[in-house]
Amino acid sequence: MGKGGEKGEESVECKTQICFYTWEEIQKHNLRTDKWLVIERKVYNVTKWANRHPGGQRVISHCAGEDATDAFQAFHINPTLVQKFLKPLLIGELAPGEPSQDRDKNSQLVEDFRTLRKTAEDMNLFRANPLFFSLYLAHIIAMEALAWLMVSYFGTGWITTLILACILATSQAQAGWLQHDFGHLSVFKKSSWNHIVHKFVIGHLKGASANWWNHRHFQHHAKPNIFKKDPDVNMLHVFVLGDTQPIEYGKKKLKYLPYNHQHEYFFLTRILLSFLIPHSHMLPDPNTFMHFLITPSRVPQATFFPAYGEELRKRYRESSSLSVLNLTARKLTPMGRFLESHWFVWVTQMNHIPMEIDCEKHKDWLSSQLAATCNIEQSFFNDWFTGHLNFQIEHHLFPTMPRHNFWKVKPLVKSLCAKYGVQYEEKSLGKAFVDIIGSLKKSGDLWLDAYLHK
Repeated sequence: MGKGGEKGEESVECKTQICFYTWEEIQKHNLRTDKWLVIERKVYNVTKWANRHPGGQRVISHCAGEDATDAFQAFHINPTLVQKFLKPLLIGELAPGEPSQDRDKNSQLVEDFRTLRKTAEDMNLFRANPLFFSLYLAHIIAMEALAWLMVSYFGTGWITTLILACILATSQAQAGWLQHDFGHLSVFKKSSWNHIVHKFVIGHLKGASANWWNHRHFQHHAKPNIFKKDPDVNMLHVFVLGDTQPIEYGKKKLKYLPYNHQHEYFFLTRILLSFLIPHSHMLPDPNTFMHFLITPSRVPQATFFPAYGEELRKRYRESSSLSVLNLTARKLTPMGRFLESHWFVWVTQMNHIPMEIDCEKHKDWLSSQLAATCNIEQSFFNDWFTGHLNFQIEHHLFPTMPRHNFWKVKPLVKSLCAKYGVQYEEKSLGKAFVDIIGSLKKSGDLWLDAYLHK
């Protein structure tokens, strides 16, 4: 008998150069310096390769010691192509007597979900409609062009500036949803094309880093609402979330802020960030060729559309007294930031903050995504306003699926959830916003009770 792991490991059996491992052995390899994962019953040692993983080393590390089959299928639009990178990392297979799923997961639920995914593939629901995304990009550019025309013909009065702020905030919000599509590889058949356009949209229209977005957002999708794994719930002591973290903080007498008032200062933090930090929900990419147009007065342009920035620079040069650029930027930039920042935060948090937020529980893919995610009722406005993130459940289950097909797979998902008693939560847009505040208040009250009495 050969050894596939370290000497003395009785749970490893190698026959004819094929090593067989038990789940007990595999689950030990979930450390920073020792990472194994299982995909379709094959065992891979990704320890050294993790740093070269295109999606970032953290997202693959979060699946270490587990069955990563569903996560692997969810994130890759061509799993067969990716297999060539996995082949050199193969170290063995699950022992014949071991179940395909780890940690007592419901194997029938897992198999039924994979059947559902195969059904969606057969229905061509992972095929994008080029016309949909072309028109979507066109309506963003049209809004940017309209802003340029307005400042050219109507000047920079307060009424014009207010209208411009609304137009530009809308175009920026919609550009944010569009970059999200390309970032998830849900538009083109080839990953490289999606990556190229993603860098253009997020860099040119948003002024943010594609790499930063990828590394953060894929972690969120792999382990939504899981502390220490989902960066979106790492609030840096500003908020306490869920039911367990507030009690933990309270018992330890941690009081970085008065958390019992977090549902109130939630508004204040967004206002401060939107005024003090440009695009506060994103980090700037120093390599982006159109991040900010800086004028001699060191005031950044109010939009990433170059013609609009050029028009402002022209007016700056022609102005003899108070700079029109300064005046416009002082009025327009804070307004645009304020509107877009709130739009972004309320839409992205309404699906997750009111849901289960806790430590890792090692649930199957369907159950983990449904526990952390809810949907918002469908309507033309809701679809447009949220960039189809009102179908958050379907998006999390199938992140590479083009958003215009979510409504088609929704009945299949609801049927599967009903079969296994998995809660499928859907609510109105207004209730979703209210639930954010209610959830923050509930967590704050839990913290205060633990802080005072435990």
